[in-house]
Amino acid sequence: MDRWALLMVGLPLAGALLGLLLADILGRRVAQLSIALSLGTFVASVALLSRMLGGEPAATLALADDWGLLLLDPLSSLMAVVVSGISLIVHLFARRYMAEEAGYARFFVLLDLMTAALLVMVSAGDLITLLVAWHLVGVLLYFLLGQDVRSPTAYRYAFWTLLTYRIGDLPLALAAGLLFHAYGTWSLPEIFAAMAAGPQAQVLGMPLPEVVGGLIALSAFARSAQFLLHTWLPYTMGGPTPVSALMHAGIVNAGGFLINRFAPVFVQTGDVLHWVFLMGLVTAVIGSVLMLAQHDVKKALGYSTMGQMGFMIMECGVGAFSLAIYHLIAHGVFKGTLFLGAGGVIGQARRDDGVPKDELYTFVVERRPARQRRPWLLMAVITLAVPGVILVMTHYLVEQGFFHRQGAVVLLFFGWITGAQLIFTTYRMRTENLARLFTLMLVSFTVVVVGYTLISHAFDLFLYPDPALREGIHAAAGIAPVWFDALVGLVTAVIVLGWLFTYYAEQQGGRGRDWLAGLRRRFYGAISQELLVNDLYGWVSRRMQAGAERLNLWLRWS
Repeated sequence: MDRWALLMVGLPLAGALLGLLLADILGRRVAQLSIALSLGTFVASVALLSRMLGGEPAATLALADDWGLLLLDPLSSLMAVVVSGISLIVHLFARRYMAEEAGYARFFVLLDLMTAALLVMVSAGDLITLLVAWHLVGVLLYFLLGQDVRSPTAYRYAFWTLLTYRIGDLPLALAAGLLFHAYGTWSLPEIFAAMAAGPQAQVLGMPLPEVVGGLIALSAFARSAQFLLHTWLPYTMGGPTPVSALMHAGIVNAGGFLINRFAPVFVQTGDVLHWVFLMGLVTAVIGSVLMLAQHDVKKALGYSTMGQMGFMIMECGVGAFSLAIYHLIAHGVFKGTLFLGAGGVIGQARRDDGVPKDELYTFVVERRPARQRRPWLLMAVITLAVPGVILVMTHYLVEQGFFHRQGAVVLLFFGWITGAQLIFTTYRMRTENLARLFTLMLVSFTVVVVGYTLISHAFDLFLYPDPALREGIHAAAGIAPVWFDALVGLVTAVIVLGWLFTYYAEQQGGRGRDWLAGLRRRFYGAISQELLVNDLYGWVSRRMQAGAERLNLWLRWS
């Protein structure tokens, strides 16, 4: 296993070094060398994951005395396959895409270095190695986003990204210092074991896990573009498309990985995961709403990523750590494909929108409701009951203890809302055979739910084989049962009444809702201006610059 781990980390480093030294000799063939070594990296990571799936216990590989540890466990092996697989696809795509760009060899050198830094980050077994890799990912991303040195826009937002990442690095560095001061070691397994075994130290009158958990969460927020720290993500589209694919498919997911890596810390916390859930929820809603108001396809994908990162962080907040890993993998593969295909879609749309002027097009674009209506109350009951039954039965068959976890109930609510929205959309569509469409929709929804449930359960058992740790994570995300039951009842009532009102308003054909028109226009104006967050940051930046100029004059520095 040590041999595969060394190959996994060493091959991309060798590709970067050889590409740098042999760029003049190889010319365009430097891409072929980089792709060959990327393939070897992927094979090594798959071999490492297969050993873990075969039941081999976690181990550490020491490259130095006090630091330079590689932690070979289920989480690192799984993430290594994701990173190396996406990197290989990006390498293959970039070979032709970047052929006419300046700095061709430099791009592949940076891409190999980025792959190596990501692999070291997900495999880091000590705090120093983790900090170094975490920092290098941000620095290398700055150079990759600024690949086109002639573009002021690319340079500006690359620097913006670097600044945001540096802000996010500070909490992680402070958390590492506190952990080393408390336990006298940089090794993550030793820190986790000591934290689980003994009484907790105090920092400013608060338990050490609470402080460290909060700092780690802040660092994850910056890296995963949570609200108010998100502005760099939608504006980094000036960089090459392969970089956008790698960033949205792998780098921005680092926040979910970081929280999972420090899961033994969050087990010891109380309120930290509640704040993580709230931040993820706000980010998911705002990112999804802002995505709908974008006219640029790549910017819309950027806000879509922001929303998905909010869902990922929210899953961590409810204790579904392994589900967050499944989410980031699925999102990474999906979003990487979208970015790599965005150019072709844009080019084809410029020639022909390709949208057939059929009944589905009329419904989606012109918003014409169906002529024939089913009884609205019956359809409303079906909308609310069917998704709930499917979700409850699926999870009950897979794991009966699922319903004893508060976080699992929260996730069921989101699945319930999604299923209700799907059925409502079917109800509004113009179709001659509603029963067939409804049946296909139910079958698709059931297959998705069953697949997601089985896979997430398998991820949970693989990543966290210790039942005590799994239960500890869910317990840390819980609140008092009385408050939770009251919250469940309130949210259920709001959802039921909201959907009944929606069906009734749809049945009335929109009559009596004119008073909402002005409110909708104002809301759209706010989201079209991205909630004025960028304007606020610009104003603060100008005020700080003006203050610095006045200070310089007062102190006679210039």
